[in-house]
Formats: sequence, structure tokens, C-alpha cells
Amino acid sequence: MAFDREALQRRLDALSGNRRKKSSTWRPTEGEDSTIRLISFPDNDGQPFKELWFYYNIGNNPGLLAPYQFGDPDPIQDLITKLRGDDARESYELAKKLYPKMRVYAPIIVRGEEEKGVQIWGFGKMVYQSLLNIMLDEDYGDITDPLEGRDVKVTCTREAGRKWATTTVRPRGKETALSTNKSQASEWMSDIPDPTKMYECKSHDELTKIINDWLNSDTDDDSMGTSMGGSSNTGTSTSESTSSTSDGSGYKSLDDAFADLME
Repeated sequence: MAFDREALQRRLDALSGNRRKKSSTWRPTEGEDSTIRLISFPDNDGQPFKELWFYYNIGNNPGLLAPYQFGDPDPIQDLITKLRGDDARESYELAKKLYPKMRVYAPIIVRGEEEKGVQIWGFGKMVYQSLLNIMLDEDYGDITDPLEGRDVKVTCTREAGRKWATTTVRPRGKETALSTNKSQASEWMSDIPDPTKMYECKSHDELTKIINDWLNSDTDDDSMGTSMGGSSNTGTSTSESTSSTSDGSGYKSLDDAFADLME
């Protein structure tokens, strides 16, 4: 029986460390349509995708992985809890700025880029809801099934006058296999990157310094005159913060921020 040259080359690349590193993440290109195949994460409590929570726009950090979601001490979450227990409106507004944002991750095969193997796509709440609605629709069901699932068309467009592009997803009309090559499909499903390993979760001390520096920054508003371990500087007046605005960090969208964070 003749050997599969492509399969041998993939195995050699894996053994020699030449497999994808920088190409393990994917994002849709504005103005273009892409076709992808979603794969479910294994051992994920029956959930096909993984949710991660980040503190966003604190100082110059594009995103900070929230330790509390892993059961670890989290000084920023402690501060949020403290602020929520305060009746002052300033405390309420500051807590809102600190609330973590959810980012969802899915393993995918990009049609036309199969040679890159499994890539990870990170997206927000709206795309997440769309995908879950599709999977709960009896007409589609489990679109991640490797044998009877469906490819998904991803469209990224920006309407005139809008600051950010909009991403929409639509399942293809017929069921297809992940790959016509069973060994290739098996390899893909056993080689899924872990998105939690794509980010560094900073230590308690590092996060404490980051949040204290942000709270006491001269560019933040007067509601930030406090620190995690100290007293309130109520006599100090500071200028209005721009770090908590959607574009104050220099990123056009959460996609840009998290793409930079992963790089």
C-alpha cells in the first residue's frame, strides 16, 4: 500500500517543531467572505466553545486575563466587589468600567487554508449568540459534528458611517464532513490549541500594581483617587479619563485589542 506523503510531512513537521505557531489564530478580513468549519473543544463540559473573561482598557493594556475565572485570587475583582458595596454613584460608575468582558474561542478549519491546520477564532457576544442559535435550530443541529456538520460562511462588513465592522455567520446549506480524508480529520481533532495558553495570566502582585497605577493616574477622573491597599485621596481633582472609552486605547475594536494581545 502506498504511503500518504502529505501525512508523513505533517508528522515530520510536528516532530521537528515546524508546525504552526504564529498562524494558530484567525480573524475574518473586512470586506471579504470566508468559509470555515467549526470544531468542538474536547472535555469542555459539553460546550463546543470556550469563554474567557478579560479586563479591558485598564491603562495601556489591551486585555488582562481575569484570574477569578480559574479560581485564583483576583485584586481587580476584589475591587469591583468593594465598589459595588459602596452607595456612591462614583463607585458604581468606576465598577462598571472595570467589569470584565467575555471573549469566546472556537477551533476552526478555514477552507482554502487547510494546510495551516486548526486555528483559533476569537469573537464577541453577538457572534456567539448567533452560533448558539444556529446549533439550537433543529434544521441545523450540531454544526461542529465531524461527519454530519456544516461549514459556516463568515462575512465581515463595515457600513458607511459606522466606526466598526460587523461580523455575521450563516450555515451552509448542506451537511459535509470535516474532511474527506479520515486520517486528516482525526489529526485535526486531536491537535486543537488551548486558548487559555495563548495568554499570560498576570500574578496577583502584577495586577495590583497595574490597577493601582491606573487608579492613581493623572489621566483618570476624580472617582479613581483610591488604591487597592490604601486610603482615598478625596482632596485630589484629576481630569476626565479616556482609557475606559471604546477608542481611547488606540484600538478600533475588541478584535484589534485581542489580536494585538495574542501577538
